[in-house]
Order: sequence, then C-alpha cells, then structure tokens
Amino acid sequence: MLPLRDDNPTTRAPYVTWILIGACVAVFLYQLGLDPLEERRLLVTLGAIPAVLLGQESLPTELAVVPALLTPVTSMFLHGGVMHLGGNLLYLWIFGNNVEDAMGAARFALFYVVCGVAAALMHALMSPSSVVPMVGASGAISGVLGAYLLLFPWARVFVWFGFVFLFWVPAVVVLGLWFGLQALSLLGDPGGATTGVAWGAHLGGFVVGMALTPLLRRPGFPLFSRRRLVRRVSMIPRADQDRGTRRPRGPWGPR
Repeated sequence: MLPLRDDNPTTRAPYVTWILIGACVAVFLYQLGLDPLEERRLLVTLGAIPAVLLGQESLPTELAVVPALLTPVTSMFLHGGVMHLGGNLLYLWIFGNNVEDAMGAARFALFYVVCGVAAALMHALMSPSSVVPMVGASGAISGVLGAYLLLFPWARVFVWFGFVFLFWVPAVVVLGLWFGLQALSLLGDPGGATTGVAWGAHLGGFVVGMALTPLLRRPGFPLFSRRRLVRRVSMIPRADQDRGTRRPRGPWGPR
C-alpha cells in the first residue's frame, strides 16, 4: 500500500519540510558524483555505525571527520540509492507538511532531529556490534508518521494498492498497517542483517514521535483532529452580509 497524497490542508507554508527534502536531494546528487570507493568512504565517515556510536570500535583517524555522537544527524541526509531516497521523501512530502503545521517550523525541526537521533540509537542498541553504517532519513520520517497518527488519524490518504487499485483510506489504516509491517519485519530480521533495513530504527522513531507530539504541538492544536479538506460555501450574498440580512440562494443564484 503506497500513499500518494492526502486531503489534509495546511495553514502555512512548510518551509522546514521543503528544506529537508532539498538537503537530502542535494546530498544524494553529490553522492552520485563520487566514484564507488569515495562514496563508501563518505558513508563510513558520516553514517551511524552502531559499534562506533557505542564506543566498541573506532574509525581510523582519516575517517573520523565528525564525532561519533554527531553521526546520527549526518546519516539522516545520506541515502543508499534512488528508491531509498524516493520512498523516504515521498512519505516526508505527504505527511511532513501537516506535522510542521501543527508544531511550527522551529519545533518541527527539533522534533525531526530528535526522532532521527532516537531511531539511530535504537538501532545501535539492537545491533551493538554492527560495523555497517546506517544511513537514511527513515528514522526521522518514522517519527513524523507517529506524529501524524496522533494529530490527524481520520485524514484521508490516497493510496496505490497492489500496483492496480487506487482509493482513499483513513490515515489510521495506512499508518497502522505500516507500523504492523515494521513490527513483523523486526521479528523476522531483528538486526536487519538479512534485508539491510533498520526495522528497529523505524519503530523507535515512530514511538518517539508519538511521545513528543503532545509536548511539541502548538498550544491549542488538538490531537486526533478530524480536519478535512472542506470548501466552505457561504449561503449569504456579499451585499446582504454587509447589511446583516440573510437571503436564501437557489441553484442559479439569489431568489
């Protein structure tokens, strides 16, 4: 089930979401310009390596460009391929703008980083001896999905199912199925050794995102909102609004 868009409008431009998407695309284009060895060095240098992050291993001096504790942040902007990048940014594009709208730009930026770091730490704790770099924005975006589930569970999402069917379903169904798939995948491949996917990071980011949302949403912004894309049509002509009177409207205008 692949989400394509939602019907959930925003009240402000999602500048942070756009910046994050642009940064990920820019870094990926830079990666494409590297030869395979240079790209491998980049992933090792800026990726989050569990054993290094937990102090069990250390990188050679020439690769230790940033402190290990910063690699959960730098790793968010690296991706392993076009599909990896495209899938992540599709989810961020659909769900990030509404979460940013609910939190405001500054708090959303903080939220995104904290979820990404928490996701990387969760993966490291589940695979403490792994020396494989973890890269990608999946953990942070999983936090965005957790926030969306709390904020807009009844917003409709247009999905592509089975590469054949297109239909609208509530966000709670899409995100609930997504969470269930991650949990089942984690049971079958706990450390991601078989699939190369950090399932624990996805689940960790999602749970942390849900936990942070009540704290970081804008004051008065409700949880479990039923906000939908509704076009409000006034039944009162402009001239009558000014006079404070009401005139009924027929199908072709005022009667």
